[in-house]
Amino acid sequence: MEASREGALEIVRKILEKGANVNILDNERYHAVHFAAKGGFFEILKILSGYGGIMGVIAMDGTTALHHAAKGGFNECCRFIGQRGCDPTWKNLLKQTPRAVAKESGFKAAGKELRKVERLFAKFSKAGVKNPNPPWAIALHDWSFENQASLRTAFEEVDKGGGIITQEEFAFILQEQHAPVTQEQILTLALLHEKGRTGTVSYEDFLKGSKYLQKAFLISSYGPKKKKGKKGKKGKKGKFALLLPICTISESSLARRKDGGPPQFMIESLRSITDPIRFDRDHPPENPLEDDSAWYMEELEKSYSNIGYIIKAGDLNSLKNAFDEGVPIDVKDLFYKTPLILACAYGNMEIVKFLLQKGANVNATDNFEWTPLHHACHTGQQDIAELLIMHGAKIDAVAMNGATPLMRAIESCRLDCVHFLLRKGANVQLVNKKGQNALDIAMAYADYRLIDLIEAKIESIPKPKDEKKKKEEKKKKPGAKPQTPVVEPSATVISPEPMPEKKIGSVIHQNTLINRGATNKVNITFVPKAIAIPQLTTEELIRQREIRRARFSYEVDFEDFQMPFNKNIIERARLLSENPK
Repeated sequence: MEASREGALEIVRKILEKGANVNILDNERYHAVHFAAKGGFFEILKILSGYGGIMGVIAMDGTTALHHAAKGGFNECCRFIGQRGCDPTWKNLLKQTPRAVAKESGFKAAGKELRKVERLFAKFSKAGVKNPNPPWAIALHDWSFENQASLRTAFEEVDKGGGIITQEEFAFILQEQHAPVTQEQILTLALLHEKGRTGTVSYEDFLKGSKYLQKAFLISSYGPKKKKGKKGKKGKKGKFALLLPICTISESSLARRKDGGPPQFMIESLRSITDPIRFDRDHPPENPLEDDSAWYMEELEKSYSNIGYIIKAGDLNSLKNAFDEGVPIDVKDLFYKTPLILACAYGNMEIVKFLLQKGANVNATDNFEWTPLHHACHTGQQDIAELLIMHGAKIDAVAMNGATPLMRAIESCRLDCVHFLLRKGANVQLVNKKGQNALDIAMAYADYRLIDLIEAKIESIPKPKDEKKKKEEKKKKPGAKPQTPVVEPSATVISPEPMPEKKIGSVIHQNTLINRGATNKVNITFVPKAIAIPQLTTEELIRQREIRRARFSYEVDFEDFQMPFNKNIIERARLLSENPK
């Protein structure tokens, strides 16, 4: 206590290392924490907490360590003691809380810290509210921080390389070092610090404490914040601003369903309720009468998915169902992308054909004013680009930054796509907002096949003639005589006479129908409770996979598959890193 009162840091540590009782009290029930808080000795408070010191002891005069820290205006001490279990709402004999003491003493910063502590204390004192920073975890963190050197030495002795040890070794070292945790809590810690389900633990993460405590409760969060130094003669760096802000649809402008459901771009994901024991994709029910699964199987709840995920997965059944229910064919998601734009971006030919048959707009634009043709060329899909142009897509559509589909095809480095666009008359002389034309972009991507192709196209363009030569040619040509239009005799069209309608509303006719029973017909049409969702057979799935491999190469079956543009960028970045010169 005397060492804590005087702020003798090393003496306090040596006494505790020798086995002194950290929680002993004097005649007035004063704890060593009281004296450390009164002097504002934050480092001593950390040592006392690391050896299991109780922060919430109440003295005979009704004061806690928080009262003394508040009276001295020690901000960090107030925050530390409040986080370590001291009641911030406790009143002393003068009926003052620690915050009232800080206010009376004129310490606004300390009062602000105590207000935060009071809010957290009130929040986690309610019944049923789980504290994300349990007391045992805080005590363990303080203990591990104080014993960091010995723990690190023990961990390094069994280190497997890269700061990794097994869970058994982790648990054994904590027990050997007498950590203030139970066996169940050690298991919880091992699971939190597990690396990739391999049964190993990163002890560096454990020593930091960020896996089981929030950042504000870590000892590393205390102290003055480091300020970034100035770089050279440059001025103060302002806030980061996007060169091209990403535009999204506001919530108020989103088209929602009439029944108040999710936005229209969130569509129902159909799931089959057919009994998998009786039927499968290769042996589906022959008719709705045979499939009575809906009568005894549990009904599935409706689930809605973003239309982009549905298109990426190739779920054509869910798309058909959504459009049958009234979802517009050109519905836009948060980034103004229509289903056709998304299908072109993912290179799904089947869905592109389906949407074009439904009448999708081939010249719709997204938030960057890319058309479906831009996306098709960017993914290097020559057949999709051909289909879009057949349905009226603008071949020289200009995006927000001035880029054309030809420029996107060049970026993907797909020779067949670029050759097709040139054959269809794409303009190679258009420039973007950076002043680059198609040849400049091809040179930037250093694909010599495309450079040669575009140079040949530019050379084949006829040079414009001078205005003087045009005027001379017009003078040399004799004036052509105006041709008189030949008026053809108009043919007279004889309109057919309207046929007289048969009157069938007579009383005799109605009586005859009643006598025959024609008006009492009963509708016996069978309406099944649920219809099985058509699924692709195994043979069709294999065929579909073969088509995807032919379109995107064999790499499409792997999780790290990249579209041509991304793959090209990654490959060139790798080559530059290997050969920096």
